[in-house]
Amino acid sequence: MKHPEYYRGKEVVVIGLARSGVAVARLFREYGARVTVNDRKKREECQEVDGLEALGISVVCGGHPPELIHGGVSLVVKNPGIPYTAEPVVRALELGIEVVTEVEVAWHICPAPIIGITGSNGKTTTTTWVGNMLEQGGLKPIVAGNIGIPLSDAARAAGKENWLVAELSSFQLKGTVHFRPNIACLLNLYETHLDYHGTMEDYAASKAKLFANQRPEDTAVLNWDDPFCRQLVPQLKARLFPFSMKEQLDVGVFLEWRDGRRWIVWRKPDGRTEALVPADEVGIPGEFNIQNALAAAAAAQAAGVPAEKGAVAI
Repeated sequence: MKHPEYYRGKEVVVIGLARSGVAVARLFREYGARVTVNDRKKREECQEVDGLEALGISVVCGGHPPELIHGGVSLVVKNPGIPYTAEPVVRALELGIEVVTEVEVAWHICPAPIIGITGSNGKTTTTTWVGNMLEQGGLKPIVAGNIGIPLSDAARAAGKENWLVAELSSFQLKGTVHFRPNIACLLNLYETHLDYHGTMEDYAASKAKLFANQRPEDTAVLNWDDPFCRQLVPQLKARLFPFSMKEQLDVGVFLEWRDGRRWIVWRKPDGRTEALVPADEVGIPGEFNIQNALAAAAAAQAAGVPAEKGAVAI
C-alpha cells in the first residue's frame, strides 16, 4: 500500500471491529479517506459504532454484504485474525484490491525506528523484556502490537526520539507489503496455526516477511539454534546478530561459563565481549526463558542499549 495520505477521498474498507480495526479506521478518516468498517457482529454488540459514525465513518454490521467490496474500493485493511478465505477478502483479491493488515499501515506513518519481534513461542515475554531494556537505556520505547496499544495508535504517538517495539504474529505479517523494521527478531518456528495458513510453507513465509524489506543498515536477530532461522541467513540483506543457547558465536549473544556459572554475554562485531547477567538470575524461570532473554539482549544491543543498562531489565 501507499502512505495513508494517498487515500484522501478514496474508499477504504476496514474489516473487523477489534481495537486495531477501530484505530486504523480513525487514522484513515483523519487522512481524509472515505472509510467503511464492517463486522459480522450485530450492531448492538459493537460498542464502537456510535463513536465511529460521529467521525463520518460508515459502519456495516451483521455480516458481509456482497456490495461491500466493489471496484471503487482502493484498499482493504483486515483484522489479522480474519482468514483469507473470508468472502470480502476473497472478493477484494479477485478484483485486484490490495489487502493489508494494520502493521503495514502503522509502518508508513511511524517516525520512530521499529523493532519487530515474532516467533511461534516467547513473543510476549521477549517483547516485554526488550521494552524494559530500552527503557533502562533511556531510549523511550513504546510497546505495541499484540500487547500494549494498537500499532497504528502507537505509530501516531511516536516521535523520532522513541523506539516502537512491536510483538507481531504471522497473521499480521502475512498482510504486509513494504513493512521494514529496523531490527527484526525471529525467536523460533514450530508447526502451528495451520488452520489459518493452510500449509507450513505459508506459515513460514509469513514469518519470513519480517526480514523481506530490510536493508544493510538494519539488523536481523535470529535464533542460531533453530533450523528454519538458519535457512533464512542466505536471504538476509540486513546485518546478522544471532543468539544461541548452544554455541559461542563470533558475533551475537550466547551463554558462556564464568566462575562456575552460565552467563548471558554479547560479542560485538569488533570482538569485544561483555557479560550481562548470570542465566540463573533471569527473572522468569525455565530454559526457554533464558532463550527469550538472549533474544531480548540481542535486540537491545542492536538498538544501542549498554550492557550494564540492559542487564538490570532481564
